[in-house]
Amino acid sequence: MNYDQKLASLRARKLRQTREKIEREGVLDEDDYGRIVPPEGLWKIRPNHPDGSFYGFDAWTDNFCSLMAVHPVYVDPDDAFAGRWMYFMSKMRPNKWNPAYPYDHLKADIARYDIICGIGDDAHFAPDYRMGLELGWGGLLEKIAACRKLNPSPGQQHFYDLHERAVRSVQGWIGRHIAEAERLAAEEPDAGRRDNLLAMAQVNRNILNRPPETLREACQWIVWYHLASRTYNRDGAGAQIDALLRPYYERDKALGLTDDEAVYYLACLLINDPVYWQLGGPDETGRDQTSRISFLVLEAAGKIDTSLNITVRVHDGLDPELFRAAVACLIRYKNGWPRFSGDKALVEGFMRNGFSAELARSRIAVGCNWMSLPGLEYTMNDLVKVNMAKVFEVAYDELLASDAEPSTGALWRGFERHLGRAVHTAAEGIRHHLKYQKYNEPELLLNLLSHGPLERGRDVSDGGAEYYNLAIDGAGLAVVADSFAALEQRVEREGRLTWEEVTRHLRENFEGEGGVAVRKLLQTAPRYGQEDSPGESWALRVRDAFVAAVRRETEPGRVFIPGFFSWANTVGFGLSVGATPNGRKAATPISHGANPVPGFALDDASLSLATCIARIQPGYGNTAPMQWEIDPSLARQDNAELIGAILRAHFRMGGTLVNVNVMDKETVLAAHENPEKYPELVVRVTGFTAYFSMLSPRFRQLVVDRILEN
Repeated sequence: MNYDQKLASLRARKLRQTREKIEREGVLDEDDYGRIVPPEGLWKIRPNHPDGSFYGFDAWTDNFCSLMAVHPVYVDPDDAFAGRWMYFMSKMRPNKWNPAYPYDHLKADIARYDIICGIGDDAHFAPDYRMGLELGWGGLLEKIAACRKLNPSPGQQHFYDLHERAVRSVQGWIGRHIAEAERLAAEEPDAGRRDNLLAMAQVNRNILNRPPETLREACQWIVWYHLASRTYNRDGAGAQIDALLRPYYERDKALGLTDDEAVYYLACLLINDPVYWQLGGPDETGRDQTSRISFLVLEAAGKIDTSLNITVRVHDGLDPELFRAAVACLIRYKNGWPRFSGDKALVEGFMRNGFSAELARSRIAVGCNWMSLPGLEYTMNDLVKVNMAKVFEVAYDELLASDAEPSTGALWRGFERHLGRAVHTAAEGIRHHLKYQKYNEPELLLNLLSHGPLERGRDVSDGGAEYYNLAIDGAGLAVVADSFAALEQRVEREGRLTWEEVTRHLRENFEGEGGVAVRKLLQTAPRYGQEDSPGESWALRVRDAFVAAVRRETEPGRVFIPGFFSWANTVGFGLSVGATPNGRKAATPISHGANPVPGFALDDASLSLATCIARIQPGYGNTAPMQWEIDPSLARQDNAELIGAILRAHFRMGGTLVNVNVMDKETVLAAHENPEKYPELVVRVTGFTAYFSMLSPRFRQLVVDRILEN
């Protein structure tokens, strides 16, 4: 088999594994992941608490090491790399927060404002893969031994004991794959596959203790780390993959490596798991990082064309050929990759927190909506969210229940007060998390590739990180802005409705007498997304209030950074919110991230979308992504320059990240009706891609609604 045939075989196998996950485990409204179904009954968690869960360093280490000891081996003779992950340790626990450290004082406001507080979640920050490649597993053990000598307290010594156990358990897992590859090679009749299995065994033998030296070894080392870290607590943060692998590629190229072989290795790396990799963009000095391997990564992605999370970072110095190649891939494959991030606003925004330009440029796109300094910061990105639509509802109900004369001015004062309280509650949740997370879910694997935890003998959540840049996202921006705008326009300016009438129709969910007409009237008020409209003015006002509330929480050693992103929580957040004055019905999804409500513009919608979201950016280095749904009639190669121009315009105006879908409406509708007939259909649900058939009906509907209404 040639390389293309091997990759076709791997792609077909992945589709079968995806179907098996659906059949055995049901739908999953998250990233596709590269996980496959494990054997039944092979391993179960080891609780250390009466509630049936496990907490703390010892229990996490015991569970991880016991799993590594029995985790099935996975060796495919067509693959360049050994290993797949099968167990989701963090999701196998019945409870995720140690009850010994309650946060009852926060629960009332968490429920009142429908806050996703992040307490007990994995921290969503990035490892420094460069450190791992430079040290290897043996080097990490040597680092643990060296740091152990500097920190002699009993607690720190125990800290090092546990991390050493974790590393040795991963080495044991690798060793069992070496034996399996050799066993399969001895039985393999095909000479090509036999040679591949023997080479695979040798690659893993080489990196068992020493750092990788070749491109294949470096990719295999990365695979092992992310498989172990995924298994531990789903860490999926990636790296600047082209810069990371460039030295290995160029060294091997000088020794005779062909680009076809390099593409095969890169494709096997990408299909192993849809980790978030970045291409292009500046290094810390501002120099573009594009190289030959940047293009090979895109070529490899096209070979497998599955669920992928590749981001191209756009800056003034970006190689224009890489940008054109990336846009061409978006149009050709129509599977939601790559994404594009905007360097200018990200760097300038992060510098507003007091950091240097060099450090800001080092912060890369490695998650759904988030950036991270590899190995340097603890962030809780995309974990803490305030449902601003719920905050609006609380303020509205309070106003209408009071004796005060209702007005948008009075409503705004109540909304701003409740928004501040909601943000403070979210920040207090983060503080509680930081105080006790080491007793709940320590970051055993990510500590290894972070700067500080091993040196200090402290978990990254407990003072081990260099920086604590903590994210709080607002959700439901367009619902709130359009609701204020509709009340201002239809009630106060035009007098076509009264506050009492609006309130009655909200309570009736627009289903009583006259409800349809009133809903239409509210829906057609000037909205966010329409230039110079009341909706845009209110959106900017909401933005400023949210940003100010988040920034007020900053304290010495902890920077709180605002963003606008709802992830896939638009559905869940909507369930808790009744009908709203923008015409949205009760329990329906809220608006997506920073996007306007679908249908906001009939003409030039793409440019209007790019403009309004660029204007609404929070401005401190986190993103407010633009979710862009492109019809295939626009997504043609002869329109590549137009699509590229809109992307660049968005970033020039201050945009930070663009997630793109290229979807045919008829195909989406057919797949929604019979998802099993479209097993290869991939969509970018939000910051992540997933097989459409793996999504629940309500999440498929979310994607359908976005596409049909744009």
